[in-house]
Amino acid sequence: QVQLVESGGGLVQPGGSLRLSCVASGSIFRINGMGWYRQAPGKARELVADITPGGNTNYADFVKGRFTISRDNAKNTVYLQMNSLKPEDTAVYYCNAGIHTVPLMTYANYWGRGTQVTVSS
Repeated sequence: QVQLVESGGGLVQPGGSLRLSCVASGSIFRINGMGWYRQAPGKARELVADITPGGNTNYADFVKGRFTISRDNAKNTVYLQMNSLKPEDTAVYYCNAGIHTVPLMTYANYWGRGTQVTVSS
């Protein structure tokens, strides 16, 4: 009933920038926290950044100062602005959100299908 769809991934050179977007749709009553995770082949999925409805943010050390997470509550959308990209940022980036759904007001975490980010020269 709920779908998260990421966009904005692609191929970029080291030092370049990308902006990821994730929009939630479906039987949504309220979205709580939203975040971005990433996973490279053979490695565990790791938190990149997350954000509360009020705009409080949390970043992994490896992206601090380079990435910025933001959200537009009216559009059910979360963004990840990625600057100064490095080859080690190459991964599939996943959107995550905690969502209350109608009509029964159930609460669960939802995941997008991911978008590939490749940083290479």
